Amino acid sequence: MITIKDIAHEAGVSITTVSNVIHGAKSRVSPETVERVQGIIEKYHYRPNMSARALVSGNSRIVALINHVEQENVASLPEDSFLAQLIRILEHELSVRQYYMMVKTVSTEEELLSIYSNWNLAGLIINGVFEGTFFRQLKKNSFPCVLVDSYIKKNPFHNIGLEDQHGAYIATEYLIKKGHRHIAFASPMIYDSGVVHERFVGYCNALADAGIAQEEKNVYQVSRLDMGFALGQKLAARSDITAIFATADLLALGIMAGLQRSGVRIPDDKSVFGFDDMFESHLFNPSLTTIRQDIQKKGAVAVETLINIIEGKKVSKNIILPVEVVERESVRDILALHGKTPANDR
Repeated sequence: MITIKDIAHEAGVSITTVSNVIHGAKSRVSPETVERVQGIIEKYHYRPNMSARALVSGNSRIVALINHVEQENVASLPEDSFLAQLIRILEHELSVRQYYMMVKTVSTEEELLSIYSNWNLAGLIINGVFEGTFFRQLKKNSFPCVLVDSYIKKNPFHNIGLEDQHGAYIATEYLIKKGHRHIAFASPMIYDSGVVHERFVGYCNALADAGIAQEEKNVYQVSRLDMGFALGQKLAARSDITAIFATADLLALGIMAGLQRSGVRIPDDKSVFGFDDMFESHLFNPSLTTIRQDIQKKGAVAVETLINIIEGKKVSKNIILPVEVVERESVRDILALHGKTPANDR
């Protein structure tokens, strides 16, 4: 079997030069030398031994993406298309940096310990972490780690977050400015220090600032995002509710389908506002008004932050990315219909 040393000898260059070509550091090598080395690599069908690389460098170049869920809420990853999109972005960003990704849905600290014990990981990217026994176990690990969308106080890890509270606020405010005062809140289960909790706080704050009482009967929690259809049918019976803010587009689209199956017209009878701006959001009829977050940037920043930690570079501890309203067709302007404004409607 041909080795890097053999390739270097045949090409008339150093082993370091061959290594630079193999590992993508081509800016350090002349174009002519790159072409010569790559020709020899292709000639002998050379493939680098990743295990040997890991032993020599002490870096396995394997990053684990851990999707944390509660025990009663374990679901397969494809059910959440937003998470599936994030996985694709993370895998691409890691791949171009010559890292490899493994994906695991984990619900208990025992499963987390099993990953530590059985895999020589370069680092972790963890989605869906909030305060609890899982997080306390996580704090005991010595791996470079980046959390995605975590709002735990006194968090020792780096976190890539979002303006979740602000996004929910401006979504609810948008509905209020359109004349809606009976607004339902639909979400997965609400846990302290989690993303959904932040969005719930934003919803409540927007209601309070508009002088609207927040009522528990208007808060709907589901154990899985794919339960939106059933929830939509349930909300169809609430004649007092004119608008629904759902904390995820997947949930919002399910609610819309359930409403429509029940004979509810959107937005004529009820308005729906989502969060995420998934690709599917503009394909539904009517298209979904939502909060846009840049998932491409979130994935890229998460990977860049983790690699910098692995390489011992200084990075920001908490990075918060912006959001914005995307106006489509699923919200009705009640005030415009009656020729009113928010000010004279109170």
